[in-house]
Amino acid sequence: MEVKIRKEIAKMSSNTSTLSRAQGSSSRPSPSTLTIIMVALLLTAFLEALDNLIVTPALPRMASSLQGLDQYTWVVTAYLLAATATIPVAGKLSDQFGRKRFLLGGIILFLLGSGLAGISQTMEQLILFRALQGLGTGIGIGLVAIVVGDIFPPEQRASRQGLLGIVFGISQLCGPTIGGWLTDHGPLITGFVTENTRWRWLFYLNLPIGLIALLLLVIFLPSRFYVQQGESGGQQATSGRIDWIGAGLLVVATCSLLFGLSLESGWTSPQVIVLLLAAGFFYILFLIAERKAVEPIIPLALFRQPVFAVNALLALVQGMILIGVFIPLTLFLQGILALSPTGTGALFTALSVSLSIGATLAGAAISRLKRYQLTAIVGSAIMTLGIFLLMCMGQESNLFLVGLALVLIGLGAGSFFAIQMVVAQNTILQSQLGVGTGVVRYLSQLGLTLGAALMGVVVNGAFAQHAQTSLQATASARLQLAGMLQNGFALVLILSVITLLATFFLKDMPAERTTRHKQDRHSTIQ
Repeated sequence: MEVKIRKEIAKMSSNTSTLSRAQGSSSRPSPSTLTIIMVALLLTAFLEALDNLIVTPALPRMASSLQGLDQYTWVVTAYLLAATATIPVAGKLSDQFGRKRFLLGGIILFLLGSGLAGISQTMEQLILFRALQGLGTGIGIGLVAIVVGDIFPPEQRASRQGLLGIVFGISQLCGPTIGGWLTDHGPLITGFVTENTRWRWLFYLNLPIGLIALLLLVIFLPSRFYVQQGESGGQQATSGRIDWIGAGLLVVATCSLLFGLSLESGWTSPQVIVLLLAAGFFYILFLIAERKAVEPIIPLALFRQPVFAVNALLALVQGMILIGVFIPLTLFLQGILALSPTGTGALFTALSVSLSIGATLAGAAISRLKRYQLTAIVGSAIMTLGIFLLMCMGQESNLFLVGLALVLIGLGAGSFFAIQMVVAQNTILQSQLGVGTGVVRYLSQLGLTLGAALMGVVVNGAFAQHAQTSLQATASARLQLAGMLQNGFALVLILSVITLLATFFLKDMPAERTTRHKQDRHSTIQ
């Protein structure tokens, strides 16, 4: 009897070992498979980051073709509203229900919106389908970074997140150029592509590339990487655990804020005031609801972790800095330095290229040093120096110095493309990877909107005082205009100094400690 029991135990142990080896091998894709998955994720990120930039130059042609010039700005606003409001909700739900289905669903929504936007017959249809694209983008962009955190260990994430930073930099570099060229000079095919339908191909181009990425992810992206001890089926979430109230309040608050900031009637108009007050009210209700929720959309406990809280602040401020440089700079270059649109585009190209280089160098530095604080300090210091040079520009500024300032800004700001995601993912539990990454993406998007609104006040004020002189103003008028725009750069400099100071509180968490900290935690991407 004893011998029989021993044999059964040995058999069970053998089966357990075999099962463990099978699970281990299935949860660790081969290097070639990981490469294919990464390529598909980069294609997804590129398409969704490129979409808004490639469409912007074609907006006048679209509005004219569909006879909707009075709804011109809604083509962009609807996209941004849907994308921003979706990011944190998708991140949380992917933690509960698995990553893969949400990622694939986001890509499908984006491609569906692209196809429908291309065949739009009215401005209302175009706006609706752009919102559908935004929903797909809000899910896809957030989850691409999260899936990278799932499939690579903490010590390898910096270099991979740096690749995503390069993709976003490339999209900024070539997006407006591609959009403008296709709209004005794209190929004509009799009976198929006409002068007035060229812009539709800006949306159709998403389909073949997006379908390739979708197919690769369906085939090669595993359903599960991490399996929690003692669970056979992974973390199962039920509809009763979804924070419906929190999700609804967050979406309403976000839309109220972004809509209020997007209106061109001025911050003192009754509509804007009501929307901003409503946003504040719904955000307060959201915070109250999250304190009581079983599975909050944004767990407030995340912000009690000092490193995560500092990183969240950096994400918000960094978004404000980037857009805060772009908006007044165009007016300064053309209105003060009398630079042509071509010359302006060349300088912006230098900025875009340096953003990509900054992301690459930061990813490599973090991977080598296994630390991110020093990289963050150096990056923010370089960015602050570049912004200081911009603030010191005047009517007689040398274009070489302007270009040098933009390169410095790009190198410094680009480093945060890698830093923010690495810090967010290496300071939280694996089971909270989605919501943590989603919060950082959400705050970054809010920062872009807030920065655009603040800089809009500066630029609109400059235009209001100098509208009668246009861009060919007298020397005296240009001097006053330069002073107003320098105030805008001074505001950006203050934000950059805040970033620099905050990086000293961004304490390092070594990758080895992070790995042990997350041991036996569960995260699925099914």
